[in-house]
Amino acid sequence: MIPLDDWRGAARVAMIGGYRIAWWADGEQDDNRPNLLLIHGYPTSSWDWTAMWRPLSAHFRLIAADMLGFGLSDKPKTIGYSILAQADLQEALLAQAGLAEAHILAHDYGDTVAQELLARQNEGSLSFLIRSVCFLNGGLFPEQHRARPIQKFGLSPLGPLLSVLMSKDRLRAGLDEIFGPRTKASDAEIDAHWTMINEKGGRFILHKLLHYIPERIARRDRWVGALKNAKVPLRLIDGGADPVSGAHLYAYYREQIPNADAALLPEIGHYPQTEAPAETLRLFLEFHRKMRTLAA
Repeated sequence: MIPLDDWRGAARVAMIGGYRIAWWADGEQDDNRPNLLLIHGYPTSSWDWTAMWRPLSAHFRLIAADMLGFGLSDKPKTIGYSILAQADLQEALLAQAGLAEAHILAHDYGDTVAQELLARQNEGSLSFLIRSVCFLNGGLFPEQHRARPIQKFGLSPLGPLLSVLMSKDRLRAGLDEIFGPRTKASDAEIDAHWTMINEKGGRFILHKLLHYIPERIARRDRWVGALKNAKVPLRLIDGGADPVSGAHLYAYYREQIPNADAALLPEIGHYPQTEAPAETLRLFLEFHRKMRTLAA
């Protein structure tokens, strides 16, 4: 992965909705490579993509942001956080970057943001054109999402105490539970994730960011409908060893989505992009080659 200090040094800043949003890009507007929007998950940041960033950049012009409340972006303590607002942020980011279309690669929380963007495209209200979406492990169907005890605690009336209870050791323990048996995060990765969580006091809003879980339930018809009614190619790349959204999600996705395109990595956990970047890249590029073949 790209060293965190190097990643921090490459960050750009956009003002979106009155907040400072950290974002990254590889390539310029006149670049002939197709655009790829990368949308990260909870509770981490766009640094998650750095294990794949350089090889992806050989094929795509990349753009990624730390969403509001995450990573190097602002983390206001007095607002509510919603998937709808995070989708607005992605639209504003692409507008500021001058991009009229993009493919999407999303993970976890970012999957739900991508579903909202798809729903907007389906209804004709999206400000840019989605060309395709590839999902990594995430709660695409709320009935299949198996929240961890720490997430349930964060959503309870005691949720604000999460900031007191959370520590780097607890983060390590939590990620160990959802990573594959032989692909645990390194100490350096845990250090980097913990640094990004704590940036701008982010530990104190972890419970607020968890609102996406009940939001998925409330908007289930819209966001599952976005998958079922999508007019663009979709693929799921799923780490099957993930207890949150692993092999059970893969099987359910194949049952629920017409002509489902899905690939399973049986020994990989919740973070395919960091646990198995080479294999995830291969499956992602295979998806895009398949699209080009069908379009030819």
